[in-house]
Amino acid sequence: MAARKVFTDSIVPLPPDDGLAPSGMMVRSADAHHLDETMDVLFSLALPKGAAEGLEARVARGEVVPLKELNAIKAPAADREKLVNWLGGHGFTVDHVSADGATVYATSSVSNIAKQLEVQMARVTRDGITYNAARTAPSLPSEVGDGVQAIIGLQPFRHANKHSRKLMPGGPSGGAAAAAPAAGLTPQTMNAPPYLVSEVLAAYGAKGLNLTGAGQTIAILIDTVPTTGDLQAFWKRNGLTVKASQVKRINVNGGTLPPPEGEETLDVEWSSGIAPGAKIRIYASGSLRFVDLDRALDRIIADLPRNPGMRQLSISLGLGETFLGGPNGEVATQHQKFLRLAAAGVNVFVSSGDAGSNPDQTGHGSNGPLQVEYESSDPVVVGVGGTSLHLAVNGTVASETGWAGSGGGASIFFPRPPWQTGAGVPAGNFRLVPDVSLAADPNTGALVVLQGHDVQIGGTSWSAPVWAGFCALLNEARIKAGKPALGFLNPLIYPLIGSAAFRDITAGTNGAFAASPGYDRVTGIGVPNVAELVKALTN
Repeated sequence: MAARKVFTDSIVPLPPDDGLAPSGMMVRSADAHHLDETMDVLFSLALPKGAAEGLEARVARGEVVPLKELNAIKAPAADREKLVNWLGGHGFTVDHVSADGATVYATSSVSNIAKQLEVQMARVTRDGITYNAARTAPSLPSEVGDGVQAIIGLQPFRHANKHSRKLMPGGPSGGAAAAAPAAGLTPQTMNAPPYLVSEVLAAYGAKGLNLTGAGQTIAILIDTVPTTGDLQAFWKRNGLTVKASQVKRINVNGGTLPPPEGEETLDVEWSSGIAPGAKIRIYASGSLRFVDLDRALDRIIADLPRNPGMRQLSISLGLGETFLGGPNGEVATQHQKFLRLAAAGVNVFVSSGDAGSNPDQTGHGSNGPLQVEYESSDPVVVGVGGTSLHLAVNGTVASETGWAGSGGGASIFFPRPPWQTGAGVPAGNFRLVPDVSLAADPNTGALVVLQGHDVQIGGTSWSAPVWAGFCALLNEARIKAGKPALGFLNPLIYPLIGSAAFRDITAGTNGAFAASPGYDRVTGIGVPNVAELVKALTN
């Protein structure tokens, strides 16, 4: 029998026998009817080792790599051609290859995938939805698979979770709760939740700076798009002059998008509210499956040459690292994409999660193992944690503490980056999360207009787009000062621990960790004073 390469990290183990599986899932054998259905599968190829290591080092120094040089770094053509030819000859339809040749998207029937990748397929029910899924690890003939690092999409029950929390009657609920007017909202009361844009700008030293994000573009990766009516109502409520034409919706896969449920609306309303002069590009993936999210990331990368101001990306999604298989699966696939974005000077702000130090597989329960969530744990993104912000009647900050839901801890996949040093950073060898923080507690949350109603929403999904908006202000300020746009932000801001550019958060806990002087695994290096941060990054 010919040798085969097995991709163990591309799945999580499922029990060999039918019945109840971990995390409340039900597993049963696939039948002939479901084997005729189709699946989308992604084959990820590794970039040349030397080139990838060179990019890692340059990003860690905060350098920006010219696009012409960056675009010349591709997966080996011979590896890609062998894979594409093999797929075409074995019943797969190859429908897209990323510009760098590192990601090949293909479709085939479940039965053919089982045969060609030598996997046992099953039916997995999670949260009332049943999926076709691989029970065993896939493999490829060694001569085809040598350059492949992962096969993604074989377990679609594993997908990213949204990080927003709506304040509903009776208390906060998860991101998928039905929208309805929440009881007792007082957006007309100055400096009381739900907070308005002007109140958040003032709280973080970003008011009166004569900065709007002009010339900048904020990208947002999410599954669907908000309605124009909700955006316009939000802008009007906040006294903003943003135009609907500043928001572009990109339907990455071209299919029918899910209806808006809050996350997409929060992201666009607040990123555009903080930076009303910026353009917004919503990359709607259609689902939270990793194959679709990867396709959207490839589209963002492909659009960079035509959108030179797109230097900030907000992502409010994640999944606990222990649910992701291993470091050579989806994590390695997305890391290559984030590395390319960071090298191009795009700061990616990722919410750290809403379930504290122990997120479960839903991302909203705090009874999982001690872990951080990926994508915020990637060392080339800015992980954004959450705080509970209380304003005084005059708009000053009365108190700000670490929010109990703020995701944080140490990665099990990524080593400690060289820039992650400074006061409070504990000894250790692994990447720590978060890097920075911002208001997130839904009990002191944001005003969002959703389906024509005022709702109060929090979660680190609020923190990430606000930080993306602040980044647009910072980039505008740098360009006004005759400086280039920012490179990767983390190497630039960790040396500012304890400076006027950040307000240290020293109280609050997310479960296993407590906020403390300097860096901590609840709020990172703290929350920004944008006026001081502008000074620090433009001098």
